[in-house]
Amino acid sequence: MKFIHLTDPHLTAAGSLFDIDVCERLRQAVASINHHHGDAEMVMVTGDIAHWGEPGAYDHAAEIFAEFTMPWYPLAGNHDKKPAYFEGLPMAPRDDGDRTCFHLETSGGLFLVLDTAIDGQPEGELDDVQLAWLDQKLSESDRSAFLFMHHHPMISGISALDQIKLENSDALAAVIDRHPGQISHLFFGHMHRTFHGSWRGLPFSTVKSTAHQVTAEIHSDLPLVSSREMPAYAVVLIDDDAICIHDISYLEEDKAFTYDRDSGKPSQSM
Repeated sequence: MKFIHLTDPHLTAAGSLFDIDVCERLRQAVASINHHHGDAEMVMVTGDIAHWGEPGAYDHAAEIFAEFTMPWYPLAGNHDKKPAYFEGLPMAPRDDGDRTCFHLETSGGLFLVLDTAIDGQPEGELDDVQLAWLDQKLSESDRSAFLFMHHHPMISGISALDQIKLENSDALAAVIDRHPGQISHLFFGHMHRTFHGSWRGLPFSTVKSTAHQVTAEIHSDLPLVSSREMPAYAVVLIDDDAICIHDISYLEEDKAFTYDRDSGKPSQSM
């Protein structure tokens, strides 16, 4: 199976943020995905569709995401505001409590999506309803499962981000621990960085935002510092014996070149 992980477009009604054309950056990501990865089964968008939750930002999102040649599935982040999110993205999956909590049966396994956003708060939390839902879904299925949410549950080392991580990570871990080995990978957004490793033995990853990035001020008391590093999306390949993730710096695709091995010189641009 092949799918795309895209996150944190932070769209605005005006189209720009921090002097970055965030709408155009998302359009370029969609164009790159359609051109190079049109065989992907779907695109998973792990939150912060809008920066200020403006209705106009979701209008932009609906227009741009509609250009995908494959299905796409968003979830809410801490910058998103409901009901503007659901009004602007009426095709976005939701549960009976207007949470972006849903599941997908895919060729690679069971995709389980949780809503960690708390209205008006930067940090995340999972309520008892979703934790019970996750427990039930894992109990009902014998397929490999993949978990998606917006906030990171672990201490990342970037103090300013760790102050707004998932607050009740232990409650999530307790559910996961009841189903050892069933969840193969955890995907999330929120970090605005390439960040991967394992949490309590569970492999995880996130990818850069399509908007701005967060600098890696590790073990520092500095507040969040943004960066104009290039954006990216991730291509995820799931096989029986491996999960492979490729971060694609899609604004730098014109920098490829061939080379002569013997001379160590580039031969031509691609």
